[in-house]
Amino acid sequence: MEFKGWFHDLFQVSKPIIAMAHLPALPGTPRYDRERGVDHIVEWVARDVANLVAGGVDAIMFCNEDDRPYVFEAGIEQIATMARVIAETKPTGIPFGVDFLWDPRAAMAVAHATGGRFIREVLTGVYESDMGLWSPNAGRLARFRSQIGADDIRVFYNVVPEFASPLGSRSEVERAHSAVVSSLADIILVSGKMAGAEADLSVIEAIKEAVDVPVLVNTGVKPHNVEDYLSVADGAIVGSSLKEDGYTWNPVDPLRVEQLMAQVKQVRRSTQ
Repeated sequence: MEFKGWFHDLFQVSKPIIAMAHLPALPGTPRYDRERGVDHIVEWVARDVANLVAGGVDAIMFCNEDDRPYVFEAGIEQIATMARVIAETKPTGIPFGVDFLWDPRAAMAVAHATGGRFIREVLTGVYESDMGLWSPNAGRLARFRSQIGADDIRVFYNVVPEFASPLGSRSEVERAHSAVVSSLADIILVSGKMAGAEADLSVIEAIKEAVDVPVLVNTGVKPHNVEDYLSVADGAIVGSSLKEDGYTWNPVDPLRVEQLMAQVKQVRRSTQ
């Protein structure tokens, strides 16, 4: 299915590639570098964003990836710093979004304050996870979005979260369908079992058959498999494979960005 309307208006291309801009650890978290301070975070992210934009990605997703171990409620010092970093490094000419691990209201507030167009979160289901029992609340976020006047910010629902196992008997397809019908998901995301791990193509195919919103692959996209993924998915979010040595915590590698986007452009040409 070729999606038009808001999805095409937002990304301006078919099969968009959303690249991750991972923030170093923020103040108040265990890995925060006090000696280098917030200026170091701004410099790191600015460099990564510049390399991603120069390489031709279609959008940026900012994420507090190194705030390990993750928690379910953000500290005000994290929210304030993330807002500053994004305000100072956000791209021009392409859209951007926010992912806050794991506080959806923080992501929505930061996106609204900085001009973000979308957020990515886990919002439905119950999971056994690295953070303990994970019970997100889509209704709470939807009401918060309305309260702050952020209804134009799209919400990407990850229904196969990394580092977690679902409780209950519903399949990925059933969870995705319910997320769209009952929880008003704008986009469904399908992940592998951890950051950088390849998502199951058969699950993406099955979810595509079950929902009428875009379905994006959320992890594991690389030059050698991007054609297979984009033959089914409506786009992809890419992080680890664009880093030096393919390692999540390294800086963005400009050559890896160019190589992936060359493959993506070839896929787009072949499907026109």
